[in-house]
Amino acid sequence: MKAYVFPGQGAQFVGMGKDLYDQSPLAKDYFEKANDILGFRITDLMFEGTPEDLKQTKVTQPAVFLHSVISAFVLGDDFKPEMVAGHSLGEFSALVAASALSFEDGLKLVYARAMAMQKACEVEPSTMAAVLGLGDEVVEEVCDSIKDAIVVPANYNCPGQLVISGSIEGIDKACELLKEKGAKRALKLPVGGAFHSPLMQPASEELQAAINATTFKTPVCPVYQNVNAYPQTEAEAIKQNLIDQLTAPVRWTQTVKNMVTDGATEFFELGPGDVLKGLVKKISPEVTLG
Repeated sequence: MKAYVFPGQGAQFVGMGKDLYDQSPLAKDYFEKANDILGFRITDLMFEGTPEDLKQTKVTQPAVFLHSVISAFVLGDDFKPEMVAGHSLGEFSALVAASALSFEDGLKLVYARAMAMQKACEVEPSTMAAVLGLGDEVVEEVCDSIKDAIVVPANYNCPGQLVISGSIEGIDKACELLKEKGAKRALKLPVGGAFHSPLMQPASEELQAAINATTFKTPVCPVYQNVNAYPQTEAEAIKQNLIDQLTAPVRWTQTVKNMVTDGATEFFELGPGDVLKGLVKKISPEVTLG
């Protein structure tokens, strides 16, 4: 079975999507439509901006989303997903690719999500850190042991690679303790906030209103969602899982395992970069990468 996966924030690079824009009239139409919907020429920032331009959450999230979904659209009849999943932001790309959301509604929600997250980041200084070389349960125990600051597991990326999220104080304390526990690395990431943590609650509440006002349809195939790693096709459940996703961890390791258990044998990554392919191979070495 063919599984398609869609990357999240961090996959962006200057020049992303330009080949699609130049080579496909269909892609060009979608990119120009996006410029109109957003009210600024995001294509200029994607194709010729600076890395700093692209790092802004309000630019990064719609840029990665556009590259991902338009990559699916230009495949035409060759795009026949039997299951899909996206990492964090990529879940919105997966939902549009699987026809649960229209292109226009997907882009508007992604932009609303980006702006809400940006605002939440400004309320309290916060960050994330990558932890390498420890079991998930050790990282969970360390996070639980810190009572006077916020720090939680945020991204279960693959065995031995977990990202934590929280206040600056919480992350600093956790990194120190995790190194003492034998982590190969416990390194702060260059991100603007504590994504997938309780500090995103204001963003979650803001996004909830936008999601509840948007029409979702039954997807053409199961969508494996971040919050519980299970396949979903029911519109109302998909909406609630998207709302919960902002404050809950991304269970990517379990998602890939569940997709493989349910029959996925070949994984394709659509969007900038190939980070997810690398994670898939570490989680399930037996699968084929397309």
